[in-house]
Amino acid sequence: MLKKSLLILSLFSYFCFQSGIVLAQQPTNSNLFDDDFKKRYTGRKYNYEGKEVIGYTPEGKGEIADYKNEKNRIKEKNNENQLSINLGPLGWIFILILLVAIAYFIFILLNEGSGGWFSKRQQQKLNNNSDITSKNIENTDIQLLINHAENNHNYRMAIRYYYLLVLKTLSLKNHIKIEDDKTNADYLNEINTSPFFKKFNYISYIYNYTWYGEFEVNTAQYNVAKSNFTNLINSIK
Repeated sequence: MLKKSLLILSLFSYFCFQSGIVLAQQPTNSNLFDDDFKKRYTGRKYNYEGKEVIGYTPEGKGEIADYKNEKNRIKEKNNENQLSINLGPLGWIFILILLVAIAYFIFILLNEGSGGWFSKRQQQKLNNNSDITSKNIENTDIQLLINHAENNHNYRMAIRYYYLLVLKTLSLKNHIKIEDDKTNADYLNEINTSPFFKKFNYISYIYNYTWYGEFEVNTAQYNVAKSNFTNLINSIK
């Protein structure tokens, strides 16, 4: 009897277990939403996915195009400013005068301190022999000073100028270099091998005797001294 009861209980339990498995495996067909729930949740308010926007910018429009156009306008404006310079007649005359002035300035710079006809500087006019120095003697019109002294019958001063004219000629011919602190002996040493050494030595004697010795010279004596100076100047090559 006990065995029979256990068998019935076992069969009942097995049946219940199988029934539970079948119930668990069958899907539930109950609806959690109404059939028209979609209609109640439509509209912009319930659009959580966002709206797809397709933007279209016509060609030549937009910020980038505006930037490029502005850049091109600035560039064209600059080119117009560079090409639109209209000087006019007065402007061209001013430029011509400026070019002539620049050319003259360059000419003066090239001629400063050099020799030759192209670079010969204008002769300076000095009032007396004390104004003549080693820096300006080559540009001084000494012959003009000689003529002035002769007209005033100042033969002693004329001999002084003739001696300076000899030094100027020797310097221009590159036989000596004139310096303020040099003596007659220094210049004689510079030309001691030249063919006109004796002539220069003699006129140096005349100059020292009349100028430093304060010897008054008459017209005849001056003409003799002048002849010696001019002969020496003409012989310097």
